[in-house]
Amino acid sequence: MYELKPFDSLHVDDEVTVSKTVTEADGAMYIAATGDFGPVHVDDSYAQTTRFGRRLAPGIMVAGLCTSVLTAELAGTLGVSIEDRFWFTGPVFYGDTIRFRVWISAMDSETRTVTWKASAFNEEDREVLKAEATLKFPRVKPKQSTS
Repeated sequence: MYELKPFDSLHVDDEVTVSKTVTEADGAMYIAATGDFGPVHVDDSYAQTTRFGRRLAPGIMVAGLCTSVLTAELAGTLGVSIEDRFWFTGPVFYGDTIRFRVWISAMDSETRTVTWKASAFNEEDREVLKAEATLKFPRVKPKQSTS
């Protein structure tokens, strides 16, 4: 699950795919933690009047799920996010199963940065999210001699 993966253990084109069903409980916990009580997320009557016709899961919560796939399954927890960009390309509804594909697109050994990209699709194979972000990895400290 969560591993300490050093920069040198990663490679361009490393990739993982993980699916997750977005539940009402996921939304409730996110909304409670962030205060994102937008009516399209919590109010059935309001959501029915929108172009979506029903409540949406918060987009940034779905983006957070994407980053958790990155750290839990691909790049580990040593890298620190220094830039994140997300494009919300389609709606995610509670109950949707989203397939996240996350891959390393570039690495820079001088700056010790990893650029990763992601795409996410619902069960109808419609894209709902694209992402591109950068992680910065720490330099390895030299070992102290004991003599």
